Parts: sequence; C-alpha cells; structure tokens
Amino acid sequence: MFRVICTKDYDGVSDVAFEVMKPYLKEGSVLGLATGSSPIGLYKRMIKDHTENGTSYKGIYTFNLDEYVGLPLEHSESYYTFMHKQLFDHIDIPEDHIHIPSGLGDLAKNAKDYDEAMEKMVVDIQVLGIGSDGHIGFNEPDTPFSQTTHVTELTEQTRTDNARFFDPLGEEVPHEAITMGPANIMKAKNILLVANGKNKAQAIHDMIKGPISEKCPASILQKHPSVTVVVDTEAASLLEPEDYEVR
Repeated sequence: MFRVICTKDYDGVSDVAFEVMKPYLKEGSVLGLATGSSPIGLYKRMIKDHTENGTSYKGIYTFNLDEYVGLPLEHSESYYTFMHKQLFDHIDIPEDHIHIPSGLGDLAKNAKDYDEAMEKMVVDIQVLGIGSDGHIGFNEPDTPFSQTTHVTELTEQTRTDNARFFDPLGEEVPHEAITMGPANIMKAKNILLVANGKNKAQAIHDMIKGPISEKCPASILQKHPSVTVVVDTEAASLLEPEDYEVR
C-alpha cells in the first residue's frame, strides 16, 4: 500500500524523508540503506540530528542494498566508501553493526552469507531509490521477484545513468553488482522510497499505476503493506493529483 507525498523540490523530499525515518532512529532498530544521489539529503539530515540533538546510533544496525563487483573497498565509487563518506563517518554507529554486501572474492558465498545475516534480523525500514528503468537495488528488469541476494549484470541504461560518477576518474562503470533481491526487500516492515527529477517520472508512474511485472522491478512494492514514496513535482509529473498528497 502506497502513501505518496509530493514536495516542490529535492530539499522538500529530503525533509519529508527524514520525518518518516526519524521514529526508527532508536536503540535496536535495523535500517536498510541505499546509495546513489537520492538519499544523500536524508543522510545529511540524519547527521545533523546526531550532531545537534545527540541521537545515537550505537544500538542501531544497518544493511545496505548493494555493492559493485570488483571495486576495492577504498575505491572512491565503491558503496562502502560512499556510505562512510555520506553517513557512517559522521555518526556513532559501531563498524560491526554495518552490513554491506561484498563484491570481492567468492561472490556466491558472499550472497549466501548476506542472506544468512539478514535472516537473523528484520529490517524496520528500508530506504530505496529507483532507477529510470524501474530497478530497485540493482534488481534490473526481468529479475525474478523470488530472487534473494545475487550477482547481477548491469544493463547499459543503468551503466549510462551511473557513468557521471566514473567518467571523471577515466574509468568504466563496473558491469556487475551484488544486490539484495526483491524477496529480501519485501521482508522489511516498512519501505521509504525517495525520487526526484523528470528522468524518474516514468518509473514512478509504472511502479504505482502500472501492472505488477518483473519488467518494472519496483512494481512488486504494490504488494507491500507499508510503502511511503516521497517525490518532487518532476518525479510525480506522470501521476494524477489524486495519487498523492502535497507537502
């Protein structure tokens, strides 16, 4: 079941996303986290809340959605580096409470180990972005909804969308990633999906209004009981006014 909130711009998206996240920032919570540009504003507000209000992460656990295959941890575009730079280095979460799938070594074992770690905890709220092709995590179109953590080949559209991060380095976007599957994502008690920009409008429309189809991986969220979608006016541009509330 979707609750869709539309704000005028990215700052508004980040403000509302933090309001949704705030009740889960407490002892014993398990947070599912995402990378990419969409959640950065949310993470900035979480850091501000920690530094100004003293909200502690010492008793919180996190599970990230995905990681590129083959990038060393210290690579500037690894999701390990991204998460530490954008969030973990600025809060008091213990390193052993942080879970990020490994894209190095025995990938099949890494996927199995990640599934087993997730089976021991239930994610209270899973943060998601959405790809322009409707992917969530790195679950590209035609990923089976029953799939758990796995290695996936990235589509050319996804690699093109992410090229802006690698072009300045003179590098290609990796061809593979390790990612939670739709089955893992759907086990979260609550889901918070954030999106902004006109390039996300079709994916947002198809997720909410289209058929449930593996052609649009995010459409499986129609079957989840608690999904909050926070978008700006551009990302909501293909929805009808009755589809969302305005903030």
